[in-house]
Amino acid sequence: MTVTDTASSTTASLPRLDRRRFVADLIALIPEDTLLVTGLGSPSYDVFAAGDRPGTFYLWGAMGAAAPLALGLALARPDRPVVAITGDGEHLMGIGTLATIGAQLPPNLTVVVLDNEHFGETGMQPSHTGLGTDLVAVARGFGIHDPLRITDLAQTDDLASRIKARTATTYAQVLIDTTEPPRALPPRDGVANKNSFRAALGLNTF
Repeated sequence: MTVTDTASSTTASLPRLDRRRFVADLIALIPEDTLLVTGLGSPSYDVFAAGDRPGTFYLWGAMGAAAPLALGLALARPDRPVVAITGDGEHLMGIGTLATIGAQLPPNLTVVVLDNEHFGETGMQPSHTGLGTDLVAVARGFGIHDPLRITDLAQTDDLASRIKARTATTYAQVLIDTTEPPRALPPRDGVANKNSFRAALGLNTF
């Protein structure tokens, strides 16, 4: 018996979105002072394709680090909306962070998971979300109230409104298809990225 014989996706029959269109629409709607953290791979490409912003920190290879970094920023800067945009594979590597997020519940934090049920950067192997893991149920179990599952572009407005409001921690699983648009690569200069992000925070660069 194979793994796929014993588990199946909880979202297999639901509609899926074009991820680049969704990310572009969301970026256009959120406040200019939003601090963005992007998971490695496609989320970084999509956010960069939507227009480079000084308040964006691109994670090139820190697997599982998008949500914890965003949590730290949200706690340190409660005056700014903080959004992590990442993929299901990257997110699953650091899923325990949701326990800390659920314990802290910073109202200015949003975690957006672009879920195509695959590890896109390593050969499109199935991820756990395609094998039965329900991210919305996981988030709720960790104490995050009212997590979203987004299957329609019309829901982007609601997500953007929550980000603007900064009244509660928001978690959104966005079901996306497996198409791969042309890559838009942000700069690989880690020091320059760090300095740009620090400047957006009003901090000295070095």
